[in-house]
Amino acid sequence: MNCNQENTVLICSNYGWTIFNFRLPLIKSLKKNGYKVVVVTQYDGYEKQIAKYVDKIQPLFISRKGINPFYDLITLTHLFVNVLKARPNHLLLFTIKPVIYGSIVGRLLRISSYSTITGLGTVFISNTWITKIVKILYKTALYKSKAVFFQNTDDRDIFLTEKLVSHNHIKMVPGSGIDLSKFKETQLLDSNPFIFTLIARMLWDKGINEFIEAARAIKQTNPDVIFQLLGPINVENRTAIPIKKMNEWIDDGIIQYLGETNNVVKFIQNTSCVVLPSYREGTSRVLLEAASMCRPIIATDVPGCREVVEDGYNGYLCEPKNSEDLANKIQNMILLPFSERKKMGLNGRIKVSKEFDQSIVSSIYLEAIKELN
Repeated sequence: MNCNQENTVLICSNYGWTIFNFRLPLIKSLKKNGYKVVVVTQYDGYEKQIAKYVDKIQPLFISRKGINPFYDLITLTHLFVNVLKARPNHLLLFTIKPVIYGSIVGRLLRISSYSTITGLGTVFISNTWITKIVKILYKTALYKSKAVFFQNTDDRDIFLTEKLVSHNHIKMVPGSGIDLSKFKETQLLDSNPFIFTLIARMLWDKGINEFIEAARAIKQTNPDVIFQLLGPINVENRTAIPIKKMNEWIDDGIIQYLGETNNVVKFIQNTSCVVLPSYREGTSRVLLEAASMCRPIIATDVPGCREVVEDGYNGYLCEPKNSEDLANKIQNMILLPFSERKKMGLNGRIKVSKEFDQSIVSSIYLEAIKELN
């Protein structure tokens, strides 16, 4: 169907899974406020589910594995054609390549663009030639953006220091927002054995190696403690963990690999504590989901995690890339009386309700569109 140009918002992210899991509340809010919504994303099996909520969905060719000038030129051209056809009033752009190339398309077609930095990713963790190229692309692309949303102050400060964005364009947003009715307050089980679950894409940058090493240490004195990994392993990413390595950990009896799921709720419900030793996040979605469901959490003291975890209040923070410190925090959690762990979980629910409810996030985007239109 053809979308009326008036009050049309085009949302672009790298693939459908992120739209379906992170952007549906925003889409629903936009629709409720009278906007037509067009989605442009890579098809990955979620397109039919997304189509139920939007006026139109279009496929996007995009490679999520590094920078390839030929592939990226195709992405830019494909995105240009999609935007030209839809002729929206506003572009809402999420994830690195849609932000960069979508902003450039917005400038070319004189369409207001609003970019969200959902995390700096692998490219900013290590300073390489790719990092330099990405910074140049960001600076070029964001120059004319109506607004650039950041999910944590560390990412914002890096962009300001590197002069990648103007201070006048910056807005803050508390992650992608949590549906408190979906991630409900859930009774913490006084489980024996204790279960620690890491939920993420299976990437080294998520701190998987530190989790494995911590598990090895803990199991020497607490062999019954269970360590679980949940999330996709065949990930198109330079830091993806090989299946062979995962099978080695399983064969050694260190971890249980639960595969991937479309229903993370039941796994959070069945765990004692959610762990994320990530090297860097935007604002960790899984930590918000776990906290919303009253689970104590352990995470690294890095951008995107420290915003969710208040050390000693709703969980513990540990040093990044330090498996020994992570093991110490896991041991502290095991030794903590059940009443204290339960209190941590309830504190997490309170924090998410006050700071990260999806209605808060949606209202920030809506106000920006109306204000800057």
